[in-house]
Amino acid sequence: MTPLPWHTSNRAARLPGNWSVIRARILARDPLCRICAVRRSTQVDHIKAMTDDHRETALQGVCYPCHAQKSAAEGAAGRARRPGRRRPEEQHPGRISSR
Repeated sequence: MTPLPWHTSNRAARLPGNWSVIRARILARDPLCRICAVRRSTQVDHIKAMTDDHRETALQGVCYPCHAQKSAAEGAAGRARRPGRRRPEEQHPGRISSR
């Protein structure tokens, strides 16, 4: 199996042992990218982001540019949902309240 291109992810460890067989089946089923329908499919994408659902109905063949764009958008959406690191403003202990 070809090593995956990322080094900081545990995604490869979460793939099933028969991933190369599943991948070949998806790429044969989807010869053209399911997103742009122009370029040849070279990668297999989980339709729903960040899932370990490896059923063929949950996977699609995509080209590298579309996969990169989809993954970047999903990552940005995930970061936007995270709560901010900024703490709520607290009243200064030396401030005189107007109550």
